[in-house]
Amino acid sequence: MYNTLIDAATLAAHIDDSHWVVVDCRHDLMNLAAGREAYAAGHIPGARFASMEDELSGRKTGTNGRHPLPERAALIAALRSYGIDDDTQVVAYDAHGGMYAARLWWLLRSVGHEAVAVLDGGLQAWQALGRPVTTDVPQPRAGNLAERPALTRTVSVDDVVANLATQAFTVVDARANDRFRGENETIDPVGGHIPGAKNRFFKDNLGADGRFKPADQLKQEFAPLFAAPEKAVMQCGSGVTACHNLLALEVAGMPGAALYPGSWSEWCAAPERPVATGA
Repeated sequence: MYNTLIDAATLAAHIDDSHWVVVDCRHDLMNLAAGREAYAAGHIPGARFASMEDELSGRKTGTNGRHPLPERAALIAALRSYGIDDDTQVVAYDAHGGMYAARLWWLLRSVGHEAVAVLDGGLQAWQALGRPVTTDVPQPRAGNLAERPALTRTVSVDDVVANLATQAFTVVDARANDRFRGENETIDPVGGHIPGAKNRFFKDNLGADGRFKPADQLKQEFAPLFAAPEKAVMQCGSGVTACHNLLALEVAGMPGAALYPGSWSEWCAAPERPVATGA
């Protein structure tokens, strides 16, 4: 079973395995049609497409963030529509260093499915092996995935508000350093970060080759940020790239951190919540 990362050669060896399901998670925060268009232009053979906006996120209210978590029943239905059974090995990929594939990885774990891994190096790693892409869309198959107890933890916006006083946990923000500082904000209406948060840009989890850094290096880089993973909460702009940091922590052998799903886009939607700027 693969439950964090998988390399392209291993995926290639199992590409025709009926117990494996590959899911294309490509997306673009600034062009919401880009992922589906990229899938149509060419994808890993047999891969299904997962829509970040429609299937991997829930209903927006204007105050619950840009990518609220989907309702569990809707999520289970979407996962089954990809052909996922209880014994399926799922491989999620994108072309963005895992920033979107990690969301599906986390969501599957949130319904108790452990056999899910992110393709390390993404579509680029697959093509670097000389493996083909296709425009063929696989025939739909209904899976029988059952809902099990979550392998994940979340905190609410109220928990994060209370933490301003208690400092019971450390908030770690996965956004780029300039957005964390409150500079060059182009996505959310307010720039800055949650007071007291630390900054760990998710792309810092990757090496120059676009693959995740070795476990020991990730552990060395994350360790100074918080006392223990169980006392850490990952957030970002909308709860997507925070999952990349959660995946990196699992790779590093540091499980137990929680996700704040609403993240900055939920936090800044209420003007009474405090905002910090600068490093």
